[in-house]
Amino acid sequence: MGRDIRQSPLFREIEEQIRRLAEPIVGAVIGGDDPQPSPDGTTVALTGSLLEQWDGNPVTRVYLMDAESGAIEDASSGPNSDRSPHWSPDGSQIAFLSDRTKKGQTQLYLARPGALAEAEAVTDVDGAVEYFAWSPDGSQILLGVAGRAAELADAQGSGSHEEKDEEVPSWMPVVDAGVSEEEWRRVYLFDLSTRTARPLSRPGLNVWEAIWAGPGCLAAVVSEHPGEGAWYTAPLALIDAESGEERILYKSEWQLGYPAATPSGDRIAVIEGVASDRLVVAGELLSVSADSGDVERIPTRGADVTFATWLDEHRILFAGLRGLKSVVAEVDTGTGAVRELWETADHIGSRFSSAVAPAGDGGFLAMRESHTRYPELAHIAGGTDRTIHSFAHGSVDEIRRMSGREEAVSWQAPDGWAIEGLLVRPEGDGPFPLIVNVHGGPVSSVRSGFPSGARVGAQTLLLSRGYAILYPNPRGSWGRGQEFARAVYGDMGGADTFDILSGIDAMVERGIADPSRIGVMGGSYGGYMASWLVTQSDRFAASVSMSPVTDWYSFHWTSNIPYFDEIFLQDSPFNPDGLYYQRSPISFANRVRTPTLNVAGGRDLACPPGQAQEFHQALLENGTPSELVIYPEEGHGVRTMPAGLDLTVRVIDWFNQHMPARA
Repeated sequence: MGRDIRQSPLFREIEEQIRRLAEPIVGAVIGGDDPQPSPDGTTVALTGSLLEQWDGNPVTRVYLMDAESGAIEDASSGPNSDRSPHWSPDGSQIAFLSDRTKKGQTQLYLARPGALAEAEAVTDVDGAVEYFAWSPDGSQILLGVAGRAAELADAQGSGSHEEKDEEVPSWMPVVDAGVSEEEWRRVYLFDLSTRTARPLSRPGLNVWEAIWAGPGCLAAVVSEHPGEGAWYTAPLALIDAESGEERILYKSEWQLGYPAATPSGDRIAVIEGVASDRLVVAGELLSVSADSGDVERIPTRGADVTFATWLDEHRILFAGLRGLKSVVAEVDTGTGAVRELWETADHIGSRFSSAVAPAGDGGFLAMRESHTRYPELAHIAGGTDRTIHSFAHGSVDEIRRMSGREEAVSWQAPDGWAIEGLLVRPEGDGPFPLIVNVHGGPVSSVRSGFPSGARVGAQTLLLSRGYAILYPNPRGSWGRGQEFARAVYGDMGGADTFDILSGIDAMVERGIADPSRIGVMGGSYGGYMASWLVTQSDRFAASVSMSPVTDWYSFHWTSNIPYFDEIFLQDSPFNPDGLYYQRSPISFANRVRTPTLNVAGGRDLACPPGQAQEFHQALLENGTPSELVIYPEEGHGVRTMPAGLDLTVRVIDWFNQHMPARA
């Protein structure tokens, strides 16, 4: 396809289909996140998604919802996005974040319950407030502040907080002179009585995340460098809330995330696990003594923990993944007794850190969804499962009809390991043309979720056109314990390759997949796999590789996370015969006969667009059909409209060209 495809018949067809599905939800609250019950339990504050125009990008607003009826009672005003509401300890105020003054530069706002539209900006710090937390007595608010040039995690789309300056001439160069002062993340304390914010953590200490650990102390994940690569070895530290002095409490050979403290601050819970990306952490649950640093491993009945919070000095409420299911449980750290509260095939929460919230009646709130369940807020207590509010809209039934049937599947890898995944297929009998969609990471997982939520994406439209899609969870995925997740460590593109290929074999043997029409697609590590698999097998009729890694050598020297490839390959780019060569798709591009669509974002710092360009040019030199599509305003993944619509059309066209669903 050419550069401007807006007048093509396929573009017009898909644009009209998406418009028809999206128009009924314009102006409606179409999803929620981060539910926070009020101290008296009567009201829930949450971040809700709002679509202001059918071909636009959703914004977020803060909403108040009646905890019994689910009625939305109040909303913040914007513009841009408001998010992350949290009640003051006495329930008299709500704090939240907003970038309504300058896009991307979030500040702290305060409002009275029932008057969110009248919220007042109370900070004007130099940078963006990424998160915050009330002190136990409500007199101060901890602020996590990122400098204007601080890098964003892959999960946030890569890039940085720094907005494009329209006043700078277009000819002016981009200059990199190493680390600048605007790249650091620091902790500030906002004093409610004086309405002032002061920096607490010292210059030269990068604070990735922090929480209160008792009234006079913070627990934080820190590093001595602000670059994303430094996060992979960041230890857990305590920071004095008066002096700002820090003390390293616990160092791990793996990654740490989402600390939580007992009310007294005597013990810190933290999630430890092998992790590909900051903000995307799951694994074992640790309890660390704030005094001695002694570590206890908390029993979780085999779940990879994604969220944890202390209920009191001895009990932890946690959520996690076990296989393809989500679980919520309570553990007594004194006795080690685990009381499982809920197990569900639903997907819980869009962000792990806000998966669930304790409710005052001994239950909890959870945002949940599945392939057939549109996102909703639920209350679970004492074995009772009650929907408080469904965000379903007028197009939900039609999207369900378009989205096929989902089922859990499993198969055996060549070495005997059991591999799981989700299969979604159209109505009717197979065999179908099958597209294997590989998740990113590699440490992540596929979970059931409603198809695309606000807007229908390429995968739903492919299903409606007769394609089946297999979502595998190869080794490296969550839900099977850390041994399974760490099996990809030092072996990217190794055994996980055969986990996926054997899944295709299983689908062919079961009569689901047509062996002459097998495709592959994915983004980030999934993009790497979409490039890698076609060098290892000739069974693929088409590939769509998005935000890929195709050359581990050049990735190391151009990505903002060069430490990632070193730890996950367990090798050095200076080893000429090592995995940097052996596991790079570019090394074997001369084998490829599969037509490949290579997609990248021009602002992607994690997987720079040169990775897609290298593979594209190598394929063309080899005589293999290839197209390169770079979206200049996108980062890690194509996340905004109308670029998302353009990509949807190109993906559907690519598979339709090379492995059509219907003759």
